[in-house]
Amino acid sequence: MNRKDIHPAKTRVTVSVGESVRIIRELQGLTQSELARRTKIPQSTISAIETNRINLGVERAKTLARVLQCHPAVLVFPGWDVTKKSAA
Repeated sequence: MNRKDIHPAKTRVTVSVGESVRIIRELQGLTQSELARRTKIPQSTISAIETNRINLGVERAKTLARVLQCHPAVLVFPGWDVTKKSAA
């Protein structure tokens, strides 16, 4: 296959911060209760994050990312397009 034949994937679904947490948690086979136990974040708070009733926040993002074994940016910026010019 030639490099010219490869095209970047297109965004098909917009995912919220809460949905990104839920999707990654479910892909790892964790319940909210298990994630709460491992992170010491109350299950009710995880539920509120996943339903976008409260903000994730930097510290919770770091805590969740450690347990979910992903970079915090994956949780905080689920719709970020890395092909766009840097905002920095």
